Amino acid sequence: MAEFLSEYALALAMIVSLLVGIFTGYPVAFLLGGLGILFAFIGDIPLPFLGTVGSRIFGGVIENWLLIAIPLFVFMGLMLERSGVAQRLLLTLQRLFGRIHGGLAVSVAILGIVMAASTGIIGASVVMLGLLALPVMLKQGYREEMACGVIAASGTLGILIPPSIMLVLMGSILQVSVGALFKAALLPGLLLGALYIAYLLITAWIKPEWAPLADPDSVDTDTTPLPIALLRDLLGPFLLIFAVLGSIMAGIATPTEAAAIGALGSLLLALATRSLDYRTLRDATRETSRTSAMILFIVIGATCFSVVFKRLGGDYMIEDLITGTGLGPYGLLLLIMGLIFVLGFFLEWIEISYVVLPLVAPVVEMLDFGLGLSSQGILVWFAILVAINLQTSFLTPPFGYALFYLKGITEGQVSIGTIYRSILPFVVLQLVGLALCLLFPALVLWLPGLMS
Repeated sequence: MAEFLSEYALALAMIVSLLVGIFTGYPVAFLLGGLGILFAFIGDIPLPFLGTVGSRIFGGVIENWLLIAIPLFVFMGLMLERSGVAQRLLLTLQRLFGRIHGGLAVSVAILGIVMAASTGIIGASVVMLGLLALPVMLKQGYREEMACGVIAASGTLGILIPPSIMLVLMGSILQVSVGALFKAALLPGLLLGALYIAYLLITAWIKPEWAPLADPDSVDTDTTPLPIALLRDLLGPFLLIFAVLGSIMAGIATPTEAAAIGALGSLLLALATRSLDYRTLRDATRETSRTSAMILFIVIGATCFSVVFKRLGGDYMIEDLITGTGLGPYGLLLLIMGLIFVLGFFLEWIEISYVVLPLVAPVVEMLDFGLGLSSQGILVWFAILVAINLQTSFLTPPFGYALFYLKGITEGQVSIGTIYRSILPFVVLQLVGLALCLLFPALVLWLPGLMS
């Protein structure tokens, strides 16, 4: 152990410094880049080597055409959020499920699934669902834990259900097809949504006082026949989902081209609903620029950090730690999943993706799981397992962003303790979904194999 610590002292110091720096509240992008440069000097790395960092940033990141899909998907989500589609759809779903206990919560979960397949923007989804549904649920007498939990969990489905910017970045990091990742993520994403709905219905059946029936007068405010209202409010999002995902899965468009189709489609949808004006377009463009710049700066900082970390032997340290356990392939996979789950309490998914994935993916790629998969197939399966795992990072304290978004819109109505308690069953459901996809790889690999 002493030899191990001395050999990898600087690599371990980088990890410890990163964790300590995160708790200071310093911007993560600059923290990653600054630690990379600092430890390059501490480790007496030759200055010409830092030119490799610049080459990796400009050649591997800035020129990566896949990353163009990120601002386009972000813009698509923001425009769809502002088009009023979600509000009308929630009211219609409430009419459909309003006469059963937990009906409004089920409506929120279904809306979360639909918007996840249309937007993929976590912050926008959680805030939108919170503003639309939370006041209604609390007024209707829902238990605060159930109301907050379903809103936070449903809002995070967009990070897994395609089109997902997380999968775009993972495809770039692991050098696998983003289209294959989109196909592989569809069934697991719908599985999580189904688990949420089943939990809500069972809980409402056991404890009906947690999810009272809706007031009939508040449900039937729309005089449009229900089938026509459903068709009217689902048609726009369905066409957008079909245009984006259908074009990718049919092989007609690349993910980047499909993102452009989605951005244009969201504009046309906002125009059709008469919600497109200068202010809406300006706000969506400005927020797209901020989100894209934040992601790009973190990617640049993480690239600098990971290059120096590998130069100091960090990749060999991780490999020695993992392979030195003596565990079999599935034991090692469980160990990696546990490590990523714990890191999700403290790090954002972008840092975990860019710092951890390049280190553990080569180890996973060489493992024999007895599934008869190629190395690319193993990486696709592994990427989806990681994506499901990282979805929990939005819900787990102390840095669960969905919790902070939800707390911000409650305006003091709900305590942070209540919000923390509300997400516990949904984190368990996410881990159940992760276990099912690990035990039954066909849930992930069936659709890519069918459509290849």
